[in-house]
Amino acid sequence: MIARRLFILSILLSGVSACFGQSTSMRGKVTFVTSINAYIKFETTKNIEVGDTLFLYRGNIYSPCLIVKNKSSMSCVAELIKGCEMRIDDEIVHRTNRVEKPGDNEPVKITTGSKIIGTPKSRKNYRGVISAASYSSFSAAQEDVHRTMYRLSFDANHIDNSKFSVETYMNYRQTFRVKDSISTRDKDIFNIYSLAVRYDVSPTMSISLGRKINQKASSLGAMDGLQAEKFFGNFYMGMLVGFRPDIYDYTFNKDLFQYGGYVGIKSENKTMYSQTTLGLMEQDNNGNVDRRYSYFQHSSTIGQKLTLFSSFELDLYNKVNADSMGPVRLTNLYVSVGYQLAKWIDLNVSYDSRKQIIYYETLKTEIERILDNDEARQGIRYRLNLRPVKFINIGANYSRRFQSNDLNVSDNINAYFNWSKVPGLGGMLFINYNDNKSSYLESKIFSFRHSRTIIKDRLDADIYYRIANYTYSSRELVTNQKYYGAGLSYRVAKKMTLSVLGELSTLSSEEDNYRVNARISKNF
Repeated sequence: MIARRLFILSILLSGVSACFGQSTSMRGKVTFVTSINAYIKFETTKNIEVGDTLFLYRGNIYSPCLIVKNKSSMSCVAELIKGCEMRIDDEIVHRTNRVEKPGDNEPVKITTGSKIIGTPKSRKNYRGVISAASYSSFSAAQEDVHRTMYRLSFDANHIDNSKFSVETYMNYRQTFRVKDSISTRDKDIFNIYSLAVRYDVSPTMSISLGRKINQKASSLGAMDGLQAEKFFGNFYMGMLVGFRPDIYDYTFNKDLFQYGGYVGIKSENKTMYSQTTLGLMEQDNNGNVDRRYSYFQHSSTIGQKLTLFSSFELDLYNKVNADSMGPVRLTNLYVSVGYQLAKWIDLNVSYDSRKQIIYYETLKTEIERILDNDEARQGIRYRLNLRPVKFINIGANYSRRFQSNDLNVSDNINAYFNWSKVPGLGGMLFINYNDNKSSYLESKIFSFRHSRTIIKDRLDADIYYRIANYTYSSRELVTNQKYYGAGLSYRVAKKMTLSVLGELSTLSSEEDNYRVNARISKNF
């Protein structure tokens, strides 16, 4: 026990000693996310170029997740790399030495619709990340848990300057438990989220085969099968035929056949980007209609000041008591609007309303119960971000979640202060406060984090402290939990990074919990 504590605390101390260097990494925040792109605010984008890779920094781990498509003096529009999930206020890092460098491959023409918009400088037409990570938790009150996770993400466009492209994102997870563990969860899980081949028949038409998420039908999720798309100028149309992954283990399931199509329009110029899609899908289960619905999706950026995203789904099939006709049912609605009021102030408002989706064959025994309790889970969120002076960001957001029957109401207030290039200390300081109140729980969380570069382009480190107070109204129980953590991220080679995180959490004077995470990743 003593040896284990010394090991964890040595990691924490190594993070503390890392606070005596000078940071050179450029850091920003995600301000808006669509199914295709993310919008990131920086203090300046002077050293950022179109085509650069941006890193998501979460849990002391740097993950290449974005490719810059366009930029202004203080913001970037970046395309999401397969398998990456972004959230508003996520921290994004741009490093001075890029993941992608000019290569010896012949240039590939980039097209939008039927128009050739340019031939970029010669670059590698593939990118990928392979990583291995371990997650270990040690507790005196509960059993220790150890997990490993292996991930592979790979995209190759126009292989050897041909019309073929491939993409894949998969992971394999192992969980190691003690012999007398009472857990019944799977120890080994292998998931393929994307594995597809695309063939560009012409500059305006493409065909894909395999498991793939269609960005123009993002709410559909991954599909196993055939997808085709054709542009007619700025207009496009597409079709999808295949199978849904199994709802329990995400493997291939031949009984979950589905098919559909969509039409849309896309336009892009120096001042505006817009894409709108309208589609229709039918999903079966063992030959019978499980769900039939239409969907709408729109995203746009106007003048680099106004961003819009909206989507909704209308269920058109209602089979109850052998009657397949019924009222149209709005199952999902989401709208988000962001506006830059001035160079130093941004405002975002979003609203969502979602109902439980009914699959009439899969959920045969639950249909009437779901329809009898067909409440919409709704939410509204306001976010304000300020940059009063250089290197300082201040932000706050308020969100409210509720149901149409006025139950399960929750209010959340979040505020943060971000100071990069702190005078006399260097690095970046991040302070966050969160207050959440629901019908059964009230929580107050305060966190502090300091991160910096110790050796330029080689070693990064951070330390953090978090205190959480939970009050359970039903049991009149109050708990206080404190977290002390530190981590290091070391660039072993030009495209290889090793990250280590150590954390001590205290639930009470009698209970200490430890967490150790390690990850090594290789970009290629």
